[in-house]
Amino acid sequence: MAKKKLTKEVYLKWFEDMLFWRKFEDMAAALYIQQKIRGFLHLYNGQEAVLAGALLAMEPGDKMITAYRNHVQPIGLGVDPRRIMAELMGKVTGTSRGKGGSMHMFSKEHHFYGGHGIVGGQIPLGAGLAFADKYKGDNHVTMTYMGDGAVRQGSLHETFNLAMLWNLPVVFVCENNGYAMGTSVERTANHTEIWKLGLGYEMPCQAVDGMDPAVVYEAMQEAIDRARNGGGPTFLEIRTYRYKGHSMSDAQHYRTKDEVAEYQKVDPILIARNVLSKKKWATEKDFEEIETRVKALVAECVQFGEESPFPEAHELWQDIYVQSDYPFIKE
Repeated sequence: MAKKKLTKEVYLKWFEDMLFWRKFEDMAAALYIQQKIRGFLHLYNGQEAVLAGALLAMEPGDKMITAYRNHVQPIGLGVDPRRIMAELMGKVTGTSRGKGGSMHMFSKEHHFYGGHGIVGGQIPLGAGLAFADKYKGDNHVTMTYMGDGAVRQGSLHETFNLAMLWNLPVVFVCENNGYAMGTSVERTANHTEIWKLGLGYEMPCQAVDGMDPAVVYEAMQEAIDRARNGGGPTFLEIRTYRYKGHSMSDAQHYRTKDEVAEYQKVDPILIARNVLSKKKWATEKDFEEIETRVKALVAECVQFGEESPFPEAHELWQDIYVQSDYPFIKE
């Protein structure tokens, strides 16, 4: 595919999308404190450019799979954000009828395959999705995301080996936000250049600035084109940063406020806004109107979630098994 031009419309969409994702996550945090969201909650604040850049490069039918920091990805792929908020609140109108919660978002319709709580568990699954597309002759690509902690799992190496052996249409993306829970990259290996793990498999690989959606887009477009054209996998280490803790229970003692403040200077939302202002593509009034729309949509999501009912007790026994037409499976 020819590279898309980074037009006014692209930057306006990036800015509004990323701002909505940020405000959505901020509201989720507030609802968690109010105990309207239970269990675990991992926020995406600061990492929005990784998703925004990838979505511009993706084509209809392409797939995405990731770990448990996964609320805004399905929204970016087209899932109704009200249903995501309802799922977070455990309501029956959620994407998994309130039974998946924060860590297990899913939408087959929009080609989003989770949302996985097992660290690194989604890596071989992503290769499996890509294998299915190749087997069926579908010209789609699977984006397989993981954190910097997950790259220490043996499943990554096993998957890299087979993905290269079978020349699968998959893009592996390490969202390196600097900390595996509270453990820095420097404390988990004798090297910090995560992208170099691809070299052992002769897989195209590189490090990417994950705070700028335009830079992410360039790298993702190249990797996706390679996969779609039969060139096989790519491994991207996209260097980003999360402004919140690993989860809501994280006191963040492992980093300083000054460190967070330095990364806030390269906030992806701020970067998009600055481009719009510098090129005179948006005025202060435009930004105010976007902010108003975003706040209204977040409020609508909360209202939808709060007004939705909880699942009834009988829901516990539903969706455990899948009915099959195969003759050797007895009901």
